[in-house]
Amino acid sequence: MSILIVIALLVVATAIFMQQPQFGKQPAGARLERIKQSPNYRDGKFQNLSHTPDLAEGTSYYTVFKEFFFGKKERNKPKDSIPTKKEDLLYLDPKENVLVWFGHSSYFMQADGKTILVDPVFSGSVSPVSFTNKAYPGSDAYTVDDLPEIDVLFISHDHWDHLDYETILQLKPKVKKVVTGLGTAQHLEYWGYDTAIIEEKDWGEHVDLGDGFTVDVTPARHFSGRGFGRNKALWVSFVFKTPTMKLFLGGDSGYDYFFKEIGDKYGPFDLAILECGQYNEYWKYIHMMPEQVAQAAIDLKTERLMPVHWSKFSLALHAWDESIKTVTEAAAEKNLPLLTPMIGEKVNIIGEPVKEEWWNTIE
Repeated sequence: MSILIVIALLVVATAIFMQQPQFGKQPAGARLERIKQSPNYRDGKFQNLSHTPDLAEGTSYYTVFKEFFFGKKERNKPKDSIPTKKEDLLYLDPKENVLVWFGHSSYFMQADGKTILVDPVFSGSVSPVSFTNKAYPGSDAYTVDDLPEIDVLFISHDHWDHLDYETILQLKPKVKKVVTGLGTAQHLEYWGYDTAIIEEKDWGEHVDLGDGFTVDVTPARHFSGRGFGRNKALWVSFVFKTPTMKLFLGGDSGYDYFFKEIGDKYGPFDLAILECGQYNEYWKYIHMMPEQVAQAAIDLKTERLMPVHWSKFSLALHAWDESIKTVTEAAAEKNLPLLTPMIGEKVNIIGEPVKEEWWNTIE
């Protein structure tokens, strides 16, 4: 009986803990009714275009948990502090077309006079429990206070390492427009964002931002959810066109046929920003292996590739720099130019790619 009481108390405690606002809200009301009309929503949840099991064939959750706690590479996290740079983003020349990467999948752009922010995470952790999944020492060079007003905030999906509650709250006074996938706006509305500034779209839908700026919301192969419920909000990528540039903002995705379809329909791109880290053969359908990242870039017909989703958090088992080393080799074999700036470094969006392999200088 005592064991049952302990279990019951744990269940109640977990339920109470998950009522905290950072877990957000699942879609309801008119938003849910709209979601139900999506061709990508079936059986009560969003679906990938291809069959996408959570784990690869022959893999069990027991194996994954065991490896996660006992099978990580010795260099899963860097021993040294991550080297970074710090730019003054508040007083940029409006004529500059620049990009600043904040580590993992967060980055800022100024493109043709507009300021863009993608999947920002500045809280130092990507977990509902702040002392876990912490950022590498040195990688948190910027805060929300270092950012100017943001013309467009892109949110690719609602996972903790892309939709950061603390950061989103702090950004609220600075954001003029949000573009995201169906369902994610339920979190934002719950956290106080005005729905009038949110463009919440399905795969294949278009947003005209005015002044020659447009967004086409395109597929990804992934999943969503901040708690136990999965796939109630959509995971997306973006084709972002400015008056002079065409960019692909990838979000999280396993490799799939749609990269070529996107390249054929919207390409060629000046720059594609794709995830390259936190992968494993155990979950190869929802995160690309590094070799596949280079192929996805070729499929997209991009002039250059910027690999992200690495160098700030260890959410997989591999060495912290394994992904960038592998994708660098794969890109070289395909004669694909890489943009690999240091965290915080200001680089031209479509200028000469930054080739310095700074990760080789640290352990």
